[in-house]
Amino acid sequence: MLTPVASGQSAPLFEDIAAKAGLTVPHISSPEKKYIVESMSGGVGFIDCDGDGKLDIVTVNGSNVDRYQKGGDPLVTLYHQDANLHFTDITKSAGLTHKGFGMGVAVADYDNDGRPDIFVTGYGGNVLYRNLGGCKFEDVTEKAGLRGGGFSAGAAWGDFDRDGHLDLFVARYVRLDMNHLPEFGSKQASCTVMNLPVQCGPLGLPGETDLLYRNRGDGTFQEIAKKAHVDNPGGAYGMQPLWFDYDGDGWPDLYVANDSGANYLYHNQHDGTFEDVSLLSGTALDGNGKQRGSMGVDAEDFDHSGHLSLTVSTYAFQPDALYLNHGDGAFEDIGASAGVGGPTYPYVGWGTALADFTNSGWDDLFLTNGHVFPQADAIPGSAAYRQPIQFFHNNRNHTFTDISKTLTKLPLLSRRGAAFGDVNNDGKLDVLILNEDGPPTLLLNRTPNAGHAVLIALEGTKSNRSGVGARVTVHAGGMTQFQEERAGGSYLSSNDPRLHFGLGAAKTIDSIQIVWPSGKTESFPHLASDFIYTFVEGRGVTAKVALNP
Repeated sequence: MLTPVASGQSAPLFEDIAAKAGLTVPHISSPEKKYIVESMSGGVGFIDCDGDGKLDIVTVNGSNVDRYQKGGDPLVTLYHQDANLHFTDITKSAGLTHKGFGMGVAVADYDNDGRPDIFVTGYGGNVLYRNLGGCKFEDVTEKAGLRGGGFSAGAAWGDFDRDGHLDLFVARYVRLDMNHLPEFGSKQASCTVMNLPVQCGPLGLPGETDLLYRNRGDGTFQEIAKKAHVDNPGGAYGMQPLWFDYDGDGWPDLYVANDSGANYLYHNQHDGTFEDVSLLSGTALDGNGKQRGSMGVDAEDFDHSGHLSLTVSTYAFQPDALYLNHGDGAFEDIGASAGVGGPTYPYVGWGTALADFTNSGWDDLFLTNGHVFPQADAIPGSAAYRQPIQFFHNNRNHTFTDISKTLTKLPLLSRRGAAFGDVNNDGKLDVLILNEDGPPTLLLNRTPNAGHAVLIALEGTKSNRSGVGARVTVHAGGMTQFQEERAGGSYLSSNDPRLHFGLGAAKTIDSIQIVWPSGKTESFPHLASDFIYTFVEGRGVTAKVALNP
């Protein structure tokens, strides 16, 4: 039985099917989390690696200091979706064998060959796996020039110069030498909490610069962060980047969530460079001008204003941010007045999304939480190491209601990244979650009597093949909604590349408009709901598949 909420809509119903679906490989870390590198991983992602129309799954494996010093662990596990929602671990046969210390994942077709590729971040270097077809991959990192080095966290693909080739931004965290690690629980201020020894950092550790790789279009990349003015010379602790066009000028801008410091918003100046408008826009700090420990980020038009607003998950004893986009270049942090700040205050937030889980046409807010060190259990007044998932219902008036307790009872865990997508093609959004020290969670959306929906797959021709940066607007049932195609976000994660729109009671769609990154605009009237449509730039609808009942 679903619990009604304020607007008459029902809360979503989720079932964790990970174990019976075959998602059994545990994330690797250390029980004590003595070093900061052991508590930050990892991400998850959706990918259709063989083009069969079903989502496959990538999970980052992590590692720990001892294992890394002995060679590390395979960075990711790849699960292929077989029949009846069962997944098979195909990591070895797929060629995903590089070892190291995995952190995050971003999926996109960087070489425009029609096959999605996998970029994995980590400590000590990153990896680019090129999809050869049939879920077989080749490590092309060195050839591409994307190894990076240092301590990389989140990554996101975006065509910032609109040349039809996907570029890549990588946020880096702290400078850390595995052979000279800061002593656990030492007398430095950041190594103890109430005289209790904990991992050191990030405060007290030097920060890293960030990386922006321009895609040359020949399989290689050029690192141009400094030239583009997005290199983070002050060494903020970079966590998760997000490409999004906040001012609707057709050019992707860049937001970077930073831990224990101000966040960055870079405005695209259309000439290969960016302007730092972080403070001017109001997205650098909280509503009181204070810095936060920001982790994950998403941007959606949650209020149907026609503007992309931001949600940012944060550290314990800090309210999560909800930056309302006023459409004039200014944002306002309404987290407290929106009902999000108070309930999120005790927890350490990570994966996040503004998304429609009941197909009402309105985005709710989903959050994963979990402390960074298990010693939190012994700290008076602190939230425990294992924390709940949170879900906020959109009241459609710039406020949200915390309905977390109405969800299916899930165990308390220390969770990290989350990816969102329709894993069984039934038109309802499911959630994949990375759990520290254990196998992942796969929440299948079992919500009965949900509204109608549509899934939209994009294929660029003049634009990049993945359609990243395209803006899709759907008119149906008296509502107008829009979303952008992205590749990398939440926390260290990568969502279903197909855009999902809940349509409420609307059985038909009045029109779908696509503004491609190339600038080409196309409109398609009178489409049926409850289908997966593939749109190819310049060719229209090339595939139409009914959603599973």
